[in-house]
Amino acid sequence: MNYAPLIKEVGRGARGARDLSRPQAEELFGEMLDGTVPDMELGALLIAMRIKGESADEVAGFLAAMQARTASLNAPDGPRTVLLPSFNGARKQANLMPLVAQLLAREGVPVLIFGRHDFDARHSPFELLDVLGLSASATLTEAEDRLANDRLAVLPLQMLNPGLNNLMALRPRLGLRNSSHSLAKLLDPFPAGRGVRVIAVTHPEYLDSMSEALPALTGGGGRALLMRASEGEAYAHLRRKAHLIGFQDGATAPLHQADTTDLDWPLSPACEPQDNARLVRAMLDGTEAVPPRIAEQVAVLKLLATN
Repeated sequence: MNYAPLIKEVGRGARGARDLSRPQAEELFGEMLDGTVPDMELGALLIAMRIKGESADEVAGFLAAMQARTASLNAPDGPRTVLLPSFNGARKQANLMPLVAQLLAREGVPVLIFGRHDFDARHSPFELLDVLGLSASATLTEAEDRLANDRLAVLPLQMLNPGLNNLMALRPRLGLRNSSHSLAKLLDPFPAGRGVRVIAVTHPEYLDSMSEALPALTGGGGRALLMRASEGEAYAHLRRKAHLIGFQDGATAPLHQADTTDLDWPLSPACEPQDNARLVRAMLDGTEAVPPRIAEQVAVLKLLATN
């Protein structure tokens, strides 16, 4: 593939840049995932795309390339499996993503947590999961067994898509996130229609691009929840206005009544894994209240998984 013309197209700046066609995007991202793009051209393309932003066609092409290189998992019987990507961890408040996962599993909804962690200044979600007794599976088969028997499994991204993991690992070196960070949230290793993607975004522009892409991705029985992230993790912010957008069968799903009010709910600073785990356990056993926003998110995900 000749990269110079592509760099010229996407690297003209926010106003002059042109979008790639879907076939171009699929071929390019496939070569990125395969590790065949030279370092200089790879860095130029990743930074240019970061400045320009991905179009709906580019997201669709990138997604096709990613899915073609993603390991396949057998879906457990029963409800669809909720996919909780985890790439950030806790910074100023407790990470309640594991609470969402365990509340769903307790309701019989299988949950796969997957991701990686690159932030020295944040507490790793995988350390927290270890403290909670939710360690990563050693093999894909073990993850399938845990989903079937325990309704909850954890996998490092490296085991599902090594090329995607390598692209995400460039963040400390480049100093910026790249297209792989958005695409990783769309990863689905299950047969079509057997997973529920949870896309938690931080920046408003990604709400727009994902809203454009998700109807096409959820046709044929697909399900997804688009939401504002809390510290980049896939759990609802405890105070902000509810922003949960469901997608099913190629259309927006009216799953949650619009909520235009903020809540005066305390944010726990329990970021250390041991303290964070104690808070999650207390909410699970009822000695601490489950925040309303978390209860709403769990209810919406259960509905998407079972309907």
